[in-house]
Formats: sequence, structure tokens, C-alpha cells
Amino acid sequence: MSVTQLLENINAEDQVVPHAVRKNILWIEPLVQAITDKMLMGGRLFYIGAGTSGRLGIVDASECPPTYGVPYGLVIGIIAGGEKAITTAVEFAEDSKAQGWSDLQQYEVTDKDVVIGIAASGTTPYVIGALEECRARGIITGSISCNPHSPVSKVADFPIEVVVGPEFVTGSTRMKSGTAQKLVLNMISTAVMVQLGRVEDNRMVNMQLSNEKLVDRGVKMLMLKSGISDYEQAKNLLLQHGSVKKALSTL
Repeated sequence: MSVTQLLENINAEDQVVPHAVRKNILWIEPLVQAITDKMLMGGRLFYIGAGTSGRLGIVDASECPPTYGVPYGLVIGIIAGGEKAITTAVEFAEDSKAQGWSDLQQYEVTDKDVVIGIAASGTTPYVIGALEECRARGIITGSISCNPHSPVSKVADFPIEVVVGPEFVTGSTRMKSGTAQKLVLNMISTAVMVQLGRVEDNRMVNMQLSNEKLVDRGVKMLMLKSGISDYEQAKNLLLQHGSVKKALSTL
């Protein structure tokens, strides 16, 4: 194929993904409700996976505090092989059924929490072993895989199977499967945060003011919702209180 043909065909395959995700909305919804209920009772959400799947969980978890102003440690991503595996492949890290539960125990996981196993193939021992141990202890489990009737689905209370078909490069699950998992993770964490009141209208009123771009976005949000017309006045109020929501509560 020419480069243009390569790109066109990759894009054609990618268009399969959102349709496959849509078919799972009725399966995703009860998992979102379960997570929300547990968080309202003081619980946490864990993602656990290996390779691309593990990295996607870590990305989603790491973005929740700055986006929604929730504390670090409310959503936690765990990857087979530890922090090194985030940037470097760790050989055979996913092959231990015992290690996943061992890694979860480092966070003192309890039945207040929810654990979602992410495995494109649905066969990763590291993830399956972790979910088996969770279920044995009454911990709610979910799974995200891309094969029908996968082993990981059998050990999850809320299995999600986004069947995207063969990859453009055979076996390269960082492609369609990775995209599917990312979309589902976006849906889960966003819907949970909306249910928890961390979003108003469609705005991130609890976001952390960690750079000038976000400060500017927060100022404009505050001006829109409060009726304040002076930019500097709104900015001073925002910086004084640390978030749009807290600033609005003083007006």
C-alpha cells in the first residue's frame, strides 16, 4: 500500500470502534452506578491491567484529579511490572496470576472499592487472578476486553466486551482495541464524576488551576456563571478560592 492507502485503511478500521462501544452502553451503565454508589460510601476505583491496557488505566486515573478536583488516590491505576512498565515493556510481567492481587493489596483494597480489569485479549493471567481474588472477598469487579466470551468476563460482576474485530496489524491491540478501551474508560470516569457533582452543566467547575491556560478557562467560566464582567476581578476571586465552584459559592 502507499502511505495514503495505509492511512485510509487504518482510518476505515478505526471507524468500527465507536459503533462497537455503543453496543455496550447498557453494560457500562450499571458499572457506573455501582462505582458511584461505592464512592459515595467512601470507596475508590481501581484499574488493573498489563501493557497498553494498564497504561490506559493509569492515564485515566491520573487525569481525574486535575480535571475534576478529586483527591489523588480516589481513582488508581495499576500496571503489571510496576512504574517501569509505564514507559518500558516488562517481559512476562502479565503472566503471574498471583501478582495482580499482591499489587492491589499494597493499597489495602476492601469491599468498599471497585476493581476494573482491563485486558484486550481477555486472557491476561495478571488481571484474571486479581479479579478472582477480589470476587472471593466480596469486592465488586468489572472488566473491559475486546474478545467475546473472554475468560476475564467470567470473573467480573460487570463484564464489558467491545468486539472490534482483527487489528490492521494483526495482534497489535494498541490500535482498535486500545482505542475502544480508552473510549470506555472516558465514559466510565466522566459519567461517575458527573454523578458525584464534579461537573456543572458541561463545565469542569472543580478543575485544578495548575497552569495559565486553566486559570484563564476558569476565569471565563466564572464570569459566565456569575455575571462578573471585569476579567481581573473574576481572576482575583478565582485565585482566592481555588476553584470556580468555591468562588461561585461566595457570591
